Amino acid sequence: MANTLKFGAGNWATKEGSTLAYNDSNSNFKPLPFNFSRASKATVVNKDGLIEEVGSGQPRIDFLGNTKGALLLEPSRSNVYTQSNLFSFGGNVTSNNSLSPDGTLNASKITKTSSSDQFVILPWSASLSTSTTYSLSFFVKHNGDDLDLRYESNNYNDWGATPVDDGGVSWNALFEVRENSVIASTVNNCTSNVINFGNGWYRVVVYVATSSSITPTSPSNLIRVIGSDTKQFLMYGAMFEQGSCATSYIPTQGGAVTRSADICNDAGNEQVFNDSEGVLYLEVRASLNIPEGGGGYITISSPSVSFTNALIIQHRANGQLRVYFGGGGTANIQFLVGSFDWISNNKIAIQYDSVGSNYKLFVNGVSISRYGSAANQSVSGLSELNFDYSNINFKGDVKDVRYYNTSLTDSELAALTS
Repeated sequence: MANTLKFGAGNWATKEGSTLAYNDSNSNFKPLPFNFSRASKATVVNKDGLIEEVGSGQPRIDFLGNTKGALLLEPSRSNVYTQSNLFSFGGNVTSNNSLSPDGTLNASKITKTSSSDQFVILPWSASLSTSTTYSLSFFVKHNGDDLDLRYESNNYNDWGATPVDDGGVSWNALFEVRENSVIASTVNNCTSNVINFGNGWYRVVVYVATSSSITPTSPSNLIRVIGSDTKQFLMYGAMFEQGSCATSYIPTQGGAVTRSADICNDAGNEQVFNDSEGVLYLEVRASLNIPEGGGGYITISSPSVSFTNALIIQHRANGQLRVYFGGGGTANIQFLVGSFDWISNNKIAIQYDSVGSNYKLFVNGVSISRYGSAANQSVSGLSELNFDYSNINFKGDVKDVRYYNTSLTDSELAALTS
């Protein structure tokens, strides 16, 4: 079998406007670069585990929780928290007190001074939208004291009480800050999450959804510090964004900042891909089980991508995995996985064989679907690999991509995806 395209698997080469796939079969290295674009700066976690900012058009290889790295592909987002490292608190705030997740001395020390200490996490004047999910996040670190951080809206003080409708928004979450962990628990109409960033830092996230009928303005959303007076913790990097997952940190210094979407496509040529048979292997993880913006695609096609002449992997808007191959009409070959865990790391192999009708889908070492006697399909001019279709981009982490220009056996497909 000829492995004619490789990308990732810990072997990364990036520059502005490009990230490198390659063909090294027969000991003859041939570069197959992807075109890459992003019309803004963005942050990423580097090999040292620190948040760093990269320039416009620079592909991001993210090492958060992954020593080999992954190409990070995200949608456009805006942080409307206009001073991401400025906190208004009833107790004491000591700015630039400790090393933050970006490795510089710009984290704040928060010291509790009374039982009513709280700080406003979103001092803003912008309006929320109805029927919309938002993600609030910030980084915390233990600083010698165990304590609880309670997140609440302004008319909501009783932890066990029924939520008060605060202009169409009701939420509450608790984060238990301990020496070696931060634990999230949620009650009353919101969800929460904790992400370990290493070096004792944790990013805490609250997801909140607005009412379908009320457009709230200028909400006062609070973090209340629970525990005895004089307790301390460290804080960094507040972010409030429209969307149902927290994306990479966007620093702000006096105004809202927007990060543009990552777009990566056009790797390969007609010598790489075989119109008659082949296997596409992917190790990927999506940002969400139910994607935003109508889904996301990974395709092998001619330059004029269409459903009638391509291999298409779709993260559908309802969370399904759909694989589609072949020509037009009703005889197209399709696999559909109705319940698919996109947010876990998945190893996926799709095989097509227009001569032998030998179509297979393997996921994580297991045969999921196959066509052994389907009508033969044919495509022509397969020449490029893209992480989008019709400007609908795949959103998530891409760790490893390989293309084989021949069919593989079941045992080979199982070993490849195990």
